[in-house]
Amino acid sequence: MRFDYRLALIACVSACAPMLPPPPVSATGWTTPGLPEPERPQPTPTPAAPPQVDAAGFEGWKQGFLSRKGGERRALYEQQLADLTPDPDVIRLDGSQPEFSRPAGAYISNAASAVRIAEARRRIDAVPWGVPQRFGVPAEILVSIWGNESSFGQVQGDKDVIRSLATLAFDGRRRDWAEDQLKNALDIVVDGRRERSGLLGSWAGAMGQTQFMPDNYLRLGVDQNSDGHVDIWGSDADALASAANLLAEAGWKRGQAWGYEITLPAGFDYALAEADGRPWSFWAQRGVAIARGGAPSADEAAENGVILLPQGARGPAFLALPNHYVIRRYNNSVSYALAIGLTADGIAGRPGLVGTWPDDGPISREQRFGAQTALARAGYDPGAIDGVVGSGTRRALKQWQIAHGRIPDGYLTAALADELMRGM
Repeated sequence: MRFDYRLALIACVSACAPMLPPPPVSATGWTTPGLPEPERPQPTPTPAAPPQVDAAGFEGWKQGFLSRKGGERRALYEQQLADLTPDPDVIRLDGSQPEFSRPAGAYISNAASAVRIAEARRRIDAVPWGVPQRFGVPAEILVSIWGNESSFGQVQGDKDVIRSLATLAFDGRRRDWAEDQLKNALDIVVDGRRERSGLLGSWAGAMGQTQFMPDNYLRLGVDQNSDGHVDIWGSDADALASAANLLAEAGWKRGQAWGYEITLPAGFDYALAEADGRPWSFWAQRGVAIARGGAPSADEAAENGVILLPQGARGPAFLALPNHYVIRRYNNSVSYALAIGLTADGIAGRPGLVGTWPDDGPISREQRFGAQTALARAGYDPGAIDGVVGSGTRRALKQWQIAHGRIPDGYLTAALADELMRGM
């Protein structure tokens, strides 16, 4: 039976929002059916009630936005914003991005599944021949992004981008960023680059087959088929070339890998993980090895590689090279970038992981906020108390683990979050 991505992945774009500048959060994070070993069934949660929205407050924000951003185009912007109301779904989805709440192994196993890799191999010829040569980004990386962002163009999102961005700006968590993106989206319509009815995308305003934010569409969109329009919605060539341009502008290093799975020796100092990058000679002297043998190329060995432990000392370990961090300019998530890299490796015929992922459960929003609050109260600065377990939280947790005689891998489990909160 032929696998139907459109039906299976119709929910994926509700969580897509790539290409946010650090520290943006966005997500694909959908589940691919057809895994050889399905995840353990979970209870079906009761749907949350839609958040209440303040219509009068929204109108006040709108007038403020027009004063701040309208300038000479105020009347044109006001016409596009007329009768607009905030979208409660956008507010709800903004707090539930799966790359930051699900264990890395569960997310990556779904996003880099055998089914996804097989379909991507069948799509590789859609990458125009000249694009990898022009931008230096391998076709495997581009097809991996294409598959993860929109199921190869089949699920691009059907939300009004202008309404979504206006809702995010009004909600206020990322107001400055959202207002800038909203202005760019309005300019796309006002300048005639895309009809308003066709300016559709994810809940976070990401658009097209490779889920570009409006600013990146304006700056980095490529008319690869030379028809006079940058059509990342309908043209595979334009979408893939635009993604390659974004990665190239972000500093993609030609001829280098994104990274490697590695093995760590007994007694390894886990405090060195996710710290300052070091050349390969430093890691090799401490017993670090490429999991499937061999060594990085001379150019890769000279780079400052960072050891990542996305699921702690019990899970697979990776040496992240600069191209890993370029992928994170697309979506600032360790899990997302690893999924893209591992999918690309599979497309190229490289074998899968040697290590296995621990069967850890998800961490609730309350546990993430609680753990950050507990760390801050104990004198370990996690940065923003935002429920996102990013580098600041992991760094603070490592300091706590060292002080309490634990393995300092910076990995937060649900059980450890509960322990931290009990100590408040």
